[in-house]
Amino acid sequence: MLPTTATASAPPPPPPSAAGTGASASASASGEPHAALILALGHMRLRELLACARACRGLRGAIAGDPLLWRRLVVEPPLSNRITDEALLALSDRARGTLRSLHLLGCPRVSDAGLLRVVQRNPGVTELFVPKCTGLTADGLVKIIQFLHECKGNLSRVRLHGICRMTNHHLDVINSLICRSSQHDAHALYYNHRVHEVLNTDDRRPIDVDVCPLCRNVRLVFDCTRTDCREVKDAWSRCRGCSFCVARCETCGGCIDLEELGETGLACSDFLCMDCWLKLPKCSTCNRPYCERHSNLKENLSPSGEFTCQECTAFATSFESLGDGD
Repeated sequence: MLPTTATASAPPPPPPSAAGTGASASASASGEPHAALILALGHMRLRELLACARACRGLRGAIAGDPLLWRRLVVEPPLSNRITDEALLALSDRARGTLRSLHLLGCPRVSDAGLLRVVQRNPGVTELFVPKCTGLTADGLVKIIQFLHECKGNLSRVRLHGICRMTNHHLDVINSLICRSSQHDAHALYYNHRVHEVLNTDDRRPIDVDVCPLCRNVRLVFDCTRTDCREVKDAWSRCRGCSFCVARCETCGGCIDLEELGETGLACSDFLCMDCWLKLPKCSTCNRPYCERHSNLKENLSPSGEFTCQECTAFATSFESLGDGD
């Protein structure tokens, strides 16, 4: 008979993961959000942050109590149409005066007075993006930018596309108040439909709008992407302008002359240059292509790539209905 020892009767030691599991279980039992979820909050958009704040009290307290999450406030669709002056002020107050970047992308219900209250409580704003905020005025924005300049003078980037009644005088005043770097002024702006929807945040220029050399209005002024236009000085100056003065290719952003417009018909409402038009598949009926932005409108798409545009499909349907009526 084998002797009984203390080691034989002692219980086996707990596995190394047991302590960690117990800590996680106690944290879950206490109702505190997991640490990984807290770290993920810094990578969420505004809509996602607001949704997480409604999940539980722990998340609501973590989101509302961390000013670092609100130093960069981006209001984009579909929240843009719902943000009012009071809501914007409440959101910006969560930064506790440390707001640095304010992007309002198409917020028609934000007024000059509401935006001024926000910057008065956050004078350290360095980026102010207000494209297509139709509730703002040029005079009000000049007053706001002047206030930021007098407080700290750190405002370095503004986006004003879509602000009504912006004149050359307004633009000159704003240019004089922005803290700028000469190397950013040399950056060109090339046409892209996304510029009109949500302004390109990779653009490092201090201000987005300029005086169009053709119509003399303050708008987005695009440079030509064609090599021959960029090499010839006179040609480059003629094809540099806003989208109202110079027709541009939806794909490459190059200028399009009147002769090309007549030869490069599309199944959608956009424009294409001849080089880009030749590369795209055409409708099997009318020989017109869709641009890349409207390629989802193709109908009767076959595995080989053949398709029918919506206009031809509608015409064929109406023709068949007339035949059935006879």
